[in-house]
Amino acid sequence: MTATWTTIAVLAVATAAIRASGPVLLGGRDLPPRVMAVIALLAPALLVALVVTQTVGEPSGGALEVDARLVGVVAAGGALLAGASTFPVIALAAIVTAAIRAVA
Repeated sequence: MTATWTTIAVLAVATAAIRASGPVLLGGRDLPPRVMAVIALLAPALLVALVVTQTVGEPSGGALEVDARLVGVVAAGGALLAGASTFPVIALAAIVTAAIRAVA
């Protein structure tokens, strides 16, 4: 087994253990409302962090990089604020990004 497959196997087991620990430790008890509110905010916060780092982050870890991706994300955000559904928002972001790259 190579180092890559060993790493994948270890991460799979660790993920399963982490996911199973919640039901085992809580045993059907309800979490306090304040904790549930924090948990509900974790996924959107992580998604925003991922989008920002992939949009304006430089691969080498240096300064911020502003390019066509940022314009596409801004267009998608505007479409979401206008009430568009997911597929048109993704299509709009792709079209705007491609258009900016074609012009630049």
